[in-house]
Amino acid sequence: MKILVVGAGIIGMSLAYEIRKKYPEFEIMIIDKEAHEAFHASGKNSGILHAGFYYSADSLKAKLTARGNKLMKEFCYKNNIKVNETGKLVVAKNEEEVETLFELERRSKVNNAGAYIITEEEAEKIDPNAKTVKYALYSPNTASVNPREVCRILRKELERQDVKFIFNMPFEKYEESYDFLINAAGLYADKIAHKFNMGLEYTMLPFKGLYRKYLGEDKIKTQIYPVPNIKNPFLGVHFTLMADNTIKIGPTAIPAFWRENYVGFDRFNLSEFIEILSLEAKLFIKNAFGFRDLALWEMRYYNPKYLIEEAKKLVKKLRGDFKPYPPGIRAQLLNKKTNELIMDFLVEKNENQIHILNAVSPAFTASFAFAEYVIKEYFDRYFIQKQ
Repeated sequence: MKILVVGAGIIGMSLAYEIRKKYPEFEIMIIDKEAHEAFHASGKNSGILHAGFYYSADSLKAKLTARGNKLMKEFCYKNNIKVNETGKLVVAKNEEEVETLFELERRSKVNNAGAYIITEEEAEKIDPNAKTVKYALYSPNTASVNPREVCRILRKELERQDVKFIFNMPFEKYEESYDFLINAAGLYADKIAHKFNMGLEYTMLPFKGLYRKYLGEDKIKTQIYPVPNIKNPFLGVHFTLMADNTIKIGPTAIPAFWRENYVGFDRFNLSEFIEILSLEAKLFIKNAFGFRDLALWEMRYYNPKYLIEEAKKLVKKLRGDFKPYPPGIRAQLLNKKTNELIMDFLVEKNENQIHILNAVSPAFTASFAFAEYVIKEYFDRYFIQKQ
């Protein structure tokens, strides 16, 4: 049995990892259009291991993130990958946001995420630089790792288990036969699915995440996040304490104009530009899911001073210089019929194909648990039915 996995990001590789555990006799091939693993979001995210308290209990994110956090840490400790056990504070800017803090605590209890409400005084003991109003939410299970290192070690482990990789190989140019296809192509997962008449109502709507690296003397001891708008999938500008204790602020959620719209006109794609710009114009006019408001707010962050000012709201002191940090692109799925962002993980299957259409944050955290779920619910059932 020959399994073809498209995409050498954390999702594609963790799915291959789970298949190899359960089906050691299968031949597994991972292809990727880039020169190495984790070229896009898997290698360009902050490496935060989320605890799982943001998500409504009926979502896959709620079911998989806490376990994914545990499994990812186990993988890292087993392979001598540094885990920075930082914890996280979610801080309120005003009394209106305190109500959302308590909602997040309720979700945390249901999701077994381990986060709980603390007082302003208790928050100060955890991180003297964090600024909040009356209460904060503390998440002891949140941590950070180097995502590139995780993916590099995972690739080496897969190769040791005879999983084959072919890089610089777009799916369109792959000519060998296969028995089962797993589409984990991230930014282009929808395009591949459409070739098989799957997920036709969906399209990828990319958002650019800009960061700035902090070089000043006023440090932080934990991850510091704002209270999010729980009606959309973005967590807001926050402080990230990375695996090496580097501090950065971000990310933005700026609507991108083509799928790999990182810096300038690098990787510019005219057909994507026309397609995405027309879609964003439609969403802007209708203000679907608040897109116009979001776009106008986020576009300000192209001026770094606004990004810095937003970050300053979360801490007591922030003096010093910032420098640009490599941006990332969030592959966010949109339902074209309803003009709604897909908030949860989304998987579609036909007989011998699995398409991972929406694997947004916290997909890195949840990856090993997500792989368990997908293989059990979709892959195993195919082979049971074949028997």
